[in-house]
Amino acid sequence: MPLFKRSHPRTAEHSALRRRLARAAGSAVAACALVTAGAATAAAESAPTYYVSLGDSLAAGYQPDAKKDTDVSYTDVVYRTLKQSDPNLQHIRLGCSGETTQSMINGGICSYDGAKSQLQAAVNFLRAHPGQVKYVTEDIGANNVDKCLPNGTLDIGCLINGIFAISSDVTSINKQLRDAGGDTPRYVGMTYYDPMLAYWLQGGTSQWVGGASAIANNILSFVLTSADDSAGFATADVATAFANNDFGNEVELPNIGKVPHNVAQICQWTWMCTQYHDIHANPTGHQVLAETFLPLLTGGAKQS
Repeated sequence: MPLFKRSHPRTAEHSALRRRLARAAGSAVAACALVTAGAATAAAESAPTYYVSLGDSLAAGYQPDAKKDTDVSYTDVVYRTLKQSDPNLQHIRLGCSGETTQSMINGGICSYDGAKSQLQAAVNFLRAHPGQVKYVTEDIGANNVDKCLPNGTLDIGCLINGIFAISSDVTSINKQLRDAGGDTPRYVGMTYYDPMLAYWLQGGTSQWVGGASAIANNILSFVLTSADDSAGFATADVATAFANNDFGNEVELPNIGKVPHNVAQICQWTWMCTQYHDIHANPTGHQVLAETFLPLLTGGAKQS
């Protein structure tokens, strides 16, 4: 009996073939893995992401010269800016002119497919697109209290009732949005500018009304910021951007003369000092609003 078994030449050939096939199979598996990873990356890069904007006529872009909603809204400016770095971003534009906190919750002004109200439409969308919504912005509450300055006078009772309703409703709205969207989106609400500062131009007691409205807007700002904080929203400080409390630092306005800084901002950034005498921000004002939102949407630190 031989001391060792000699390999058959064909057996050696088979072993070499098996080794070559194994190496080829390994290469094929690696190639498939690379292709699969590349396809997954491409799919992720092409998947849509979303910006959901809610609000009243500011979010809807109403302009009195056109007498309709337009695409100059701060929400449109925000969207165009964000899309530059995220080409797959889509804008879910829900703003409704005339919306109050109550109509945002219960509906009755604008119509939404499959939803009774703006809030429900937003909640439905957030739930249907988990992890895909990157940004949520909101402005609401002004229409609750704008009726509290009839004919240049200040109705204190109306203002108090309106602000209490805003506090409760915005807290509820924000919590429902946060519950539906989870922690992925950046949520940003806002304070308001005070168009009633334009009453200062009428002189006399109207200047007192303008000053009182600035104080009322400070209270509204506090309420909105508190409601935002309670649900982990950041707050775009539009009141400060429009210099709400700056009655000094006079500014020269064409055809008007020197006016306080805050009055000048209202004249320059809204339609209040034009033939329309309208409270809405003009395109320049909407740009200011957008610039107040954007750092909170794109900054490194997220709200908690």
